[in-house]
Amino acid sequence: MFAHGSGGRQDAAPTDGGWQDAAPTDGGRQDAAPTTRVVGACGARGVAPDGDKVTSLNYGKVTSIALDPIEKKPLNRFHPGSRILSVGSFGCNLTCPWCQNHEISRASPAGFRTVLPEQIADEAARLAGEGNIGVAYTYNEPLVGIEFVRDTARLVRARGMKNVLVTNGYANRRQWETLLPLIDAMNVDLKGYGDGFYRRIGGDLETVKENIRLAAGRCHVEVTCLLIDGENDAPEEMAAMADFLADVSPELPLHISRFFPRYRYAEGHEATRLATMRRFEDIAKARLRHVYLGNV
Repeated sequence: MFAHGSGGRQDAAPTDGGWQDAAPTDGGRQDAAPTTRVVGACGARGVAPDGDKVTSLNYGKVTSIALDPIEKKPLNRFHPGSRILSVGSFGCNLTCPWCQNHEISRASPAGFRTVLPEQIADEAARLAGEGNIGVAYTYNEPLVGIEFVRDTARLVRARGMKNVLVTNGYANRRQWETLLPLIDAMNVDLKGYGDGFYRRIGGDLETVKENIRLAAGRCHVEVTCLLIDGENDAPEEMAAMADFLADVSPELPLHISRFFPRYRYAEGHEATRLATMRRFEDIAKARLRHVYLGNV
């Protein structure tokens, strides 16, 4: 696709573009201007030289790009059988110690190639003959580079193609509602269904739930839950999660994904038991019409 270092411009990152950050840090208030504490930890955002505004440090810095099956996002009920140009940078606004994709989400800012929004949109259009339907913002957490997603999505939409967001859904209301009109489909990673569980990884459950509700009224939404024995597998929490999703819509697809030891959970942990997966599947199927097991 792109040669390493393509684009060449190292100064493409805008300042905050009117946004102070990509994740709330205020216990769930949707209208607050968050600080850089959460997203700055992984190097994706920082304070501008004047010390007054937050700037994107990963704008146009692509660590991974591939033409993937749409089902890999995973999206099973959005243009099935198609492919999508999938683009990722570095950084995440949550701190999951079991991250299944830490090689990318926690990648060094040095391990990138510069690719500008126009180049990605042009490449997406070029690949239409190979079954490509648009661009997916994925691999790392795209919301920590929300300006780049916004700028690219506008150009992709202008070319008549689709925009897909693969996200943890942890953003403040203003950012979420600004981005939603540009997004055709998304998969939201609902990490668990306990407030304490979300606090451990630096997030807020109610923020993510509200964003799922908002998105479901605006675009195609599917949800993934990475199930981990002893972490987020309590039957009552599984049932509560399924009840919430069914209240949004019983047609909303749920992907139950199997954990494998990775990152800080590489030692001392086992892959999720299949019995745990099947238990959640049974609970979810009693409430939702489309339930899928992943990585089994």
